Amino acid sequence: MIADGPKVQAKRSSAAIGEFIRDQRQQAQVSLRQLARLAGVSNPYLSQIERGMRRPSAEILQQIAKALRISAEQLYVHAGFLEFREGNVELVAAILADAELTERQKQVLLDIYESFRRENDQHGPEDRRDDADLTARASAPTE
Repeated sequence: MIADGPKVQAKRSSAAIGEFIRDQRQQAQVSLRQLARLAGVSNPYLSQIERGMRRPSAEILQQIAKALRISAEQLYVHAGFLEFREGNVELVAAILADAELTERQKQVLLDIYESFRRENDQHGPEDRRDDADLTARASAPTE
């Protein structure tokens, strides 16, 4: 079996995110024009996204998510920017939306966050309590 190349995968993810955005827009009973205005993008650009002709940036996805009142993480997962992850949805969305970080920096931060979560899952609550005790003792004022 031959794997799809990056261009084919990008087209497929562009189509998937576009279809998802269109479905969410229709469920919210918002016109294309209204969503474009609320998200701060042009009608033609949003139309191209919905038809899978354009792949939006993480920042544009955040604006669309806010306009649709849905989680930006849902859009990031559908767009292929993010694998489904458990954890603090707002934290993940904030990292992805930070315009001052490069895409590589965002991915590294998310990988570190994910590794800490996996590490904590392997250790019981007692270990986390010990860490909290150490932190509290270290920050306590000395006499």
